[in-house]
Amino acid sequence: MALAAQIQRKDEKKHARASGPLRKSQPQSSQENIMKKNASLSVLMAALLGIAPLSLASQHEVSGQENGKTTSREVRREVTDAAEAIKNYSADKRDEAAKKAKASLDALDVRIAAMEARIDKNWDKMDAAAREQARSTLDALRKQRVQVAEWYGGLKNSTADAWERMKTGFSDSYKSLRHTWEKADRQYGGEDKK
Repeated sequence: MALAAQIQRKDEKKHARASGPLRKSQPQSSQENIMKKNASLSVLMAALLGIAPLSLASQHEVSGQENGKTTSREVRREVTDAAEAIKNYSADKRDEAAKKAKASLDALDVRIAAMEARIDKNWDKMDAAAREQARSTLDALRKQRVQVAEWYGGLKNSTADAWERMKTGFSDSYKSLRHTWEKADRQYGGEDKK
């Protein structure tokens, strides 16, 4: 729960910096509704992403830069390979496919968290338009991540009859998330971008 509170405070700080004092043209209740909605989304994301991927992000950021082993390009390749491999699993290999899907999601979660950390680090240097674009990009990633989590749950718990539909749904939503992440990674500078 402490992680959710930290995320909520972080979001509140971002919105306070981005919007400044309350504008006279916008009633306070509207501002409060926005903050409550963002706080709820933050708590939901913390629950969905889990504590491990978020804590791994900072370790990955440091270790990845120190030894240069994992680049954005390598992660893209691994994620693509995993998505394609999952399409080839049959219903009797559901548990194996679910493990592979979970590993791929965890790797992508780490990358998304690292990207968010880079954006947070540069937040004060960004103008209002760049902040809005960054916020929009992160919101899109979060929404797509929630969709992938829903398909993952279906994939993990599907019956043999529903397997193909769940597998296709997961693959399609995962590819969409991957595409959005790749676009954001190019825009917000992964570590292999010099």
